[in-house]
Amino acid sequence: MTNSNATDYPLLANPQIQLHGTVDNVMYENFKNQLSAATGDGPLVVSITTLGGDPEMARAMGDTIRLLREYTGRETLFLGKVAVYSAGATFMSAFPAEKRFLTRGTRLMIHERIMNSTVQLSGPLNTLAPVLLAKLNEIQDSIRIQDEGFAALVEGTQVSLDELKAKAPSNWYIEAEEARRLGLVLDII
Repeated sequence: MTNSNATDYPLLANPQIQLHGTVDNVMYENFKNQLSAATGDGPLVVSITTLGGDPEMARAMGDTIRLLREYTGRETLFLGKVAVYSAGATFMSAFPAEKRFLTRGTRLMIHERIMNSTVQLSGPLNTLAPVLLAKLNEIQDSIRIQDEGFAALVEGTQVSLDELKAKAPSNWYIEAEEARRLGLVLDII
């Protein structure tokens, strides 16, 4: 029998909200439905397994968790299972580091936001600069949003924001044991 500290965290055995798959509108709708069905008493446990998806949907789910905590005082616990990549890590950042858990063998993957865009320049010269400025503003605001999420992810951990920003461009994969050692999660079950 493997040594396990799962019995130290009995609440994690049966998450009220269980999410899996791509972080998208469908997952967000599933999240809202499960949250509505969850009883209002005691800690709320949310588990997720995802290879990533839409960071804005992850932020929206995370904001719901934050508002629930702030308005009701209800404790919220995060349980990452198997893979918590990209937008999954964005969602994880909505939970305080001391309320995050991973199952054995789970990996996190953190990277910068990705943008695929083509800028079409066509027309009178005086109309072209605003097109470029609009795209630059979009990029700069996306970087600010990304950095806010990165700051939330490392708050209360041993990882500095600068360290995360240095590793994110090349897809930073973090095994559960390393995540615990770095304080990104409280424990592994």
